[in-house]
Amino acid sequence: MPVSATNSQLVFDALKANGVRLISALPETWLVHLIRLADDDPDVTLVRLAKEEEGVGISMGAHLAGVRSAMLMQNHGFLAAINGIVSGAQLYRVPLLMLISDRGTFGERDPWQTEGGAVTEAVLSALRIPVMRLSEPLRVARQICDAQTLAHASNRPVALLLTRDLMWEDA
Repeated sequence: MPVSATNSQLVFDALKANGVRLISALPETWLVHLIRLADDDPDVTLVRLAKEEEGVGISMGAHLAGVRSAMLMQNHGFLAAINGIVSGAQLYRVPLLMLISDRGTFGERDPWQTEGGAVTEAVLSALRIPVMRLSEPLRVARQICDAQTLAHASNRPVALLLTRDLMWEDA
C-alpha cells in the first residue's frame, strides 16, 4: 500500500504525546494506518463515524469531559462537517483538532477528490480556522503540539492538512 506506515506512526505518536485519547474517523485511504493504530491502542478510543459532522459533537463532548480528541477526515469530510464546526465548535468556543487528508492536489490520481481539494484551504480561511500543512516528517511532532496548544489556548478549531509528501510513498 502506498500510504506511509512510518509517517502515519509519527502522526499517531505525536497525537498521543499531546494527550489525545479519543479519535473519531471515517475510513479513508490516506488515514488507514492512523485508524488502525488508534483501534489497536488500548489507551486510545476510536469512534467510527457514519458521517464527519458526528465527529464534531463527539469532540465537543470529549472536551466537556476533559478528554483531548482529534478528528481524522479527508477534504470532502471537512466540507461535510462545516455546519457542526460553525454552529458547534466555533459558536461555543470548543477546541477542535482536525487532521485532514489533503486530497485533490498535485499528483492526485482520483478525479472525485479534485474538487474538494481545490477549495479546502479557501474554506478554512473563510471560516477563520488556522491551518498548517504537515509535509516534513521531522516537523510533525512539533506542528501537532503547536496546533493542539493553539486549539486549547484559543478554544477554537484548528486544522492540520496531511499532505501527499507526508502520507504517500510512491512505489
